[in-house]
Amino acid sequence: MKTKRTLLLTFMMVWAAVAGAQDKPDTLVINGITIIRDNKPVEQEPKKSFFKSIHTRRKPKSIVTEWGMVDIGMSNFVDGTQYGEDAAAAYAPGSNEQWFATKAFKSRNINIWLVTQRYNLVRHFVNLQYGLGLELNNYRFKNPVRFNPRPPTDISNPPVASMDATPGREYRKNKLAADYITVPLMLNFNLTPDRLYPFEISAGVSVGYLYAARNKTITSDEGKQKAKGDFDLDPWKLSYVGDLTLGVVTLYGSYAFRSMYSRGLDHTPYNFGIRLRPADFFGKIQN
Repeated sequence: MKTKRTLLLTFMMVWAAVAGAQDKPDTLVINGITIIRDNKPVEQEPKKSFFKSIHTRRKPKSIVTEWGMVDIGMSNFVDGTQYGEDAAAAYAPGSNEQWFATKAFKSRNINIWLVTQRYNLVRHFVNLQYGLGLELNNYRFKNPVRFNPRPPTDISNPPVASMDATPGREYRKNKLAADYITVPLMLNFNLTPDRLYPFEISAGVSVGYLYAARNKTITSDEGKQKAKGDFDLDPWKLSYVGDLTLGVVTLYGSYAFRSMYSRGLDHTPYNFGIRLRPADFFGKIQN
């Protein structure tokens, strides 16, 4: 009986020593060197999320500058041409509404906004928004219509567009590209100016100047060909523009005042798509 008591007492002492050692550092002496090991559990750092909470607030600034925004979307036009009239016949003899039919999801628009600024007008709810960018439009045609650049010395108005009827020739690509330097001017209405991810609506106008145009074709016998010229496109493009922002998603659209051609065809262009803002993915990362 005495032996059992002794064993039980010894077990309880050992257990108490082990339990107490879990909260105290271990000490080990080797050749006169004392080594202390801390037994406290390692605290893990909280994980950082990519986006902050949708309810995160901020202090609005009077002037906000953004660089390198990119729009990716679709280009197309409303065809109001009267093909039976002399103007259309002079520009594209024998043309009809089928000549310039486009491939809807292959006619693309890319805008590169080099810089944009927003200036506070009324308590950050109403802002003036402006910028500078490049507007790139590609109109992909279903039919083998071709645009012929006019010689620089020709001051008359010869036909520009014609339908290619070369026997056996197959078209893999046929597009008209029109690129503009564009300056937008809009009123921005920010309904949640103190939110990091706002709800905004902007509307206004833009002025674009045509700096490059080309008709690019890829055919079975000629391969890749580019015809460069202005093709009697109007050098100025005036458009209604607008965008809608919901958090990190921004949708944009534009509709021109008038035809993009200075004569012959009545094609009023429009664009729509989604805007990618670097600030949404880099400036709002959780630090």
